[in-house]
Amino acid sequence: MFKINPLLQNPVFRIAVATTLLVASFAMYAPVIAVLLQQRGYSTVVIGTFAMIGFACIGVLMPVLPSLCARFGEITVYRVGAAGWLLAGVGYAASDTLAMWSLAAVVGGIGSAAVWNATESLIARHSPSELRGRITGLYQTALGAALAVGPFVPALSGLDAKQTLYAACAIQALALALVLHLRRVPVLAATPAKSNPEPAMSTWRALQHVPGLALIAFVGGVFESGLSSISAAHAAGLGMSLSAAASVVGALGVGSFLLQYPAGLLADQVKPGQLFGCAGVALLGSSLAVGWGHAIPWIMWVCAFIWGGVGGALYTLTMIRVAHQFMGRNTAAGTAAMITGYTLGGAVGPVVGGAALQFGNAPGLAVWLSALSLLVIVLAVRWRAPKIP
Repeated sequence: MFKINPLLQNPVFRIAVATTLLVASFAMYAPVIAVLLQQRGYSTVVIGTFAMIGFACIGVLMPVLPSLCARFGEITVYRVGAAGWLLAGVGYAASDTLAMWSLAAVVGGIGSAAVWNATESLIARHSPSELRGRITGLYQTALGAALAVGPFVPALSGLDAKQTLYAACAIQALALALVLHLRRVPVLAATPAKSNPEPAMSTWRALQHVPGLALIAFVGGVFESGLSSISAAHAAGLGMSLSAAASVVGALGVGSFLLQYPAGLLADQVKPGQLFGCAGVALLGSSLAVGWGHAIPWIMWVCAFIWGGVGGALYTLTMIRVAHQFMGRNTAAGTAAMITGYTLGGAVGPVVGGAALQFGNAPGLAVWLSALSLLVIVLAVRWRAPKIP
């Protein structure tokens, strides 16, 4: 009789795989939509504002998600989120108007918030302390692979924009199918109230305990997620084709894919302040280099690679620190705090980046990104391990 691999039966593993598929679908349709908007004459400010919608929804919902997970369970919250993500994908593929796409972005943002918090809190809470860096790095590497492959789909497969959007829907449907029939198991159950008489920490309180980490996660969100649409639109504005402009975002994903596991390995051995400082210096160099984007177009791929790799590493490193600093049910609040910082970066990044690019061209974008890089360097120099009661 055919037997299912025990690893595939593990709920946490299946949820991680489903999340990777959902991220891959996002990586496929996000640059396509950005390029379509640019081709229709929308400014980079409008494109950036549209890209902000989903992340803004995540930021608004993240403070309440730990309590929803505690009440209904991570699996239930995850299923609802995956269904919302699929519904949003269908909205993108079935319509052509900015208004309908904006509505789809809201639905997708709600779904993303549920999927994100459930996945991250489970991985942080159930990873052995001595292996947290490696496990978190492996998971983030999988997400980086998804971000890397997605933007290249139009060029590699020959699909046009509409076909790419429908292909993304198929991947989202597969992700939902993976989690529809997950059974409740002890490893996913919320900690019983009687084992911890004190209420679980709120997201806001967690942010108060680790404001520096949240700021670093914010910068990571700007570089890894907040620059994808702007990079695609900017590349298209330089005269690149749809596939070439999307491949710039692909370079961002490649960087994220290649650097997450090394970052996790280093996190188990190197002091956090040193890692954050090195990341800030790398981001500063790439931020200054983008000012020559008009004169040297290929530099966009180099900068995007660093933004995705180092920006994603910042988020990975903050999540690893959360796993060390927060215990038990409070882990969900700690992860929610980092996700809040990251998503705010993903929300603010496209708007400010789009405005800087529209009114200051490439040098304006360089100034904005350099300021964020310097913030990371300052926080690294002043790093002190937070004390969580």
